[in-house]
Amino acid sequence: MRPITGREELDLFSQLPYVLNEELGDDLAGGRRRPEWMWVALRDGRLLARAAWWSRSAGNAPLFLDILDIDDSTSGSDRVDIGVRLLHTAMAATLPDGSLPPEYSRFVPPDWRENAVTRQAVEDRMTVLGETGARLFVERLRLEWSPDSPVPEPSRRLVFRPVHKGGELVALMASALDGTLDAHGRDDLTRMSVHEAAVRHYEDELARYTSPRDWWRIATLPHGEPVGFVIPARNDYNAIIAYLAVLPSHRGKGYIDDLLAEGTRVLAAQHVPRIRASTDVGNVPMANAFQRAGYVNFEREINMTWS
Repeated sequence: MRPITGREELDLFSQLPYVLNEELGDDLAGGRRRPEWMWVALRDGRLLARAAWWSRSAGNAPLFLDILDIDDSTSGSDRVDIGVRLLHTAMAATLPDGSLPPEYSRFVPPDWRENAVTRQAVEDRMTVLGETGARLFVERLRLEWSPDSPVPEPSRRLVFRPVHKGGELVALMASALDGTLDAHGRDDLTRMSVHEAAVRHYEDELARYTSPRDWWRIATLPHGEPVGFVIPARNDYNAIIAYLAVLPSHRGKGYIDDLLAEGTRVLAAQHVPRIRASTDVGNVPMANAFQRAGYVNFEREINMTWS
């Protein structure tokens, strides 16, 4: 059990199939991955398991454990044991002593529970994580809009304007956290104030996007009262709807559709090949809004955490 030596071992690391394999080379070149974060378990040269962490940019600590694979042709008890041993070894060598391991993220088919083979593979990996102390945190829908879908019409009820300054957006984000259905947002509020949670998300996520901030939109009523906001952006891989929220006093009036339509229009005007978004399975109003806007649930995401 060891980390890979460098890009020359990417073919070895990629012998187990997963949707992220095609991004590994670019991630290494961009500093989002490092060879010492990419571990393999080998037996007589055969890859039996692998694990890897990801970060947003070079110089940062691991942010997510987003690859954990085991050879599904190995017998059940043996493959889980190999996965557990590899993860324990890799975590001990990669993560700071006494630190809480980064969150685990896994992309799975939208119908993964309905296919016996796929379900077994997903549950085996979750068992490996569970043996190291992780628990299921949330399951999320991964959504995609394609240019084949109609571009939404502009809202006739709301006025959209750019975000004037970061503090304005942080204040709106803090207000929108009241009654949020987002699992990560609710978890933040168990450990910090509403303002602290909004600042953290703004600084750690939104402020890092290099796409133009004049894409960001605040929605108001005709007389200027804010209703909500939408953050269209581009990450290292795709155009995305990074954040979308309706303020508590304006919920239940369908404004979520106007906001999502505006965010989609902004990105569609850039002639992007696709727009990606995600929301918790339990956030039914948000999921329904994406479906109405023509977004397709192409994957799910399993998030597990250590506490």
